[in-house]
Amino acid sequence: MIMRLLTWFTNAFPVWVLLGGVIALAHPAWFVWFTPYIVPGLAVIMLGMGMTLSVDDFRSVAKMPRAIGVGFAAHYMVMPFLGWSITKIVPLPDPIAAGVILVSCCPCGTASNVVNYLAHSNVALSVLLTMCSTFGAVFLTPLLTKWLAGALVPVDGWGLFFDTIKVVLLPVLGGLALHHLFPRLVKAVSPVSPLVSVMTIALICASIIGKNADAVRQSGGAMLLAVFLLHASGFALGYLFSRAFGYDTIINRTISIEVGMQNSGLAVVLAQKNFSPLTAVPCAVSSVFHSVIGSVLAGIWRLRPPLRHLPESARLNTSL
Repeated sequence: MIMRLLTWFTNAFPVWVLLGGVIALAHPAWFVWFTPYIVPGLAVIMLGMGMTLSVDDFRSVAKMPRAIGVGFAAHYMVMPFLGWSITKIVPLPDPIAAGVILVSCCPCGTASNVVNYLAHSNVALSVLLTMCSTFGAVFLTPLLTKWLAGALVPVDGWGLFFDTIKVVLLPVLGGLALHHLFPRLVKAVSPVSPLVSVMTIALICASIIGKNADAVRQSGGAMLLAVFLLHASGFALGYLFSRAFGYDTIINRTISIEVGMQNSGLAVVLAQKNFSPLTAVPCAVSSVFHSVIGSVLAGIWRLRPPLRHLPESARLNTSL
C-alpha cells in the first residue's frame, strides 16, 4: 500500500508542479522561502538520478548507438532552434527571451523517464538518452546558450560551464559512486527518491514564480505563449525527426518525449546564477508546460498502443 501511494504521488508530478505555480502566483510568500535552497535542491535531484545509473548503463549505449545518436541530435538541434526562432516571432523582453533560449538548450528532464514509463514507451532508451544528454549538457548548454542568446544579454559561457559541472556532473557522478559503493543504502532510499525529486522540482518552480509573480502577470500572455510553443513544437518535431529515420512508433514516442521535456530545474539554477532574475521565470514556467503536455500525451499513447504491440484479437477489432 505504501509503495502504491509513493508511486501514485510520483506519477502525479504535473499536478504538483501546476498547483505550486498557481498558488505561488496568488501567495508568493508561501514559496519564496525555498529560494536559497534551489541549488542544493537541484543537486539532490541529480544525485538521485545518478543513483539509478550503473556502469552497465554506459555499456548499454553501445547496444543502441544509432537510436541514442538520433535522440541526442534531435534534442540539441530541435529545441535550441525552436527556442531561438520563437523569441524572434513572439515579442518578449530580452531577459525573458534569454530564459526561453536557455531552457531550450538544457538536457532532457529527468521527469521524461516517468512520462515514458506512463506512455508505455521504451524506458531503457529514455533513461540512456537522459543520461547522455545530461553529460552532453556540460559542454553544449553553455556553448549553445552563448551562441543563441549572446545577442540579447551578456552570457558568461565559462560561468555556465563551471556551474553545469557543479550542479549536474558532480552530483550525477556522486550518485553513480553511491550506487556501486553503498548498494544497500541506495536500495533503501530508491523507493522515495523519485517523490523527493518531484516535490523538489515543484518547490523550485513555485519559488521562482512566487519571487517574480508581478513580472509573470505583466508579461504573462506572451511569455506563456512562447513557452507553450517551445514544448508543443518540441514534442511534435521530436516525433517527426525520429520517424524520418525510419524508427517504429515506440521509438518515435520515446524520442518525442525526450525532446519535448527539458531539465527546467537546471535552467532555473543557471539563470539565477548567470542572468537577470527575470530570465529564470520562463524556465520555471517551462516545467509546468512540459509536465502537463507530456502527461497528456502519455495518457493518450497509453490508451493507443501501436498496432503491432496489440494482441491478435485486438488487432482484428481495430481492423474492423
